[in-house]
Amino acid sequence: MPRITNAVASRKRRKRRLNQAKGFYGSRSKLFRQATEAVDRAMALNYAHRKEKKRDFRGLWIVRLSAACKANEISYSRFIEGLAKAEIGLNRKMLSEIAIHDPEGFAAIANIAKSNATLPGKK
Repeated sequence: MPRITNAVASRKRRKRRLNQAKGFYGSRSKLFRQATEAVDRAMALNYAHRKEKKRDFRGLWIVRLSAACKANEISYSRFIEGLAKAEIGLNRKMLSEIAIHDPEGFAAIANIAKSNATLPGKK
């Protein structure tokens, strides 16, 4: 009885992995073992970087808000505190968009936050 190797499935599996490695440099896109390692690493980092991207954007929004708050003579922390006390439920992304595209509207929000924040020397 002849030996059966199941070459069709093996070739399909290797071809799929090499297709995933398209665009990688050198042997990482040509040789199966290097391609497998490169794709596995890329998948792991892909997952981690999707999570990291959310952190990076939140940091960006906070930096933008901080700059806009300084222009309106209030610190970022007092601004956030004032918004919480005034029960304004805008998130940081929307607040930063308002600060960029509608400075007058942001100034009005900042004034509301100022009136509700605990300012130094005021109890």
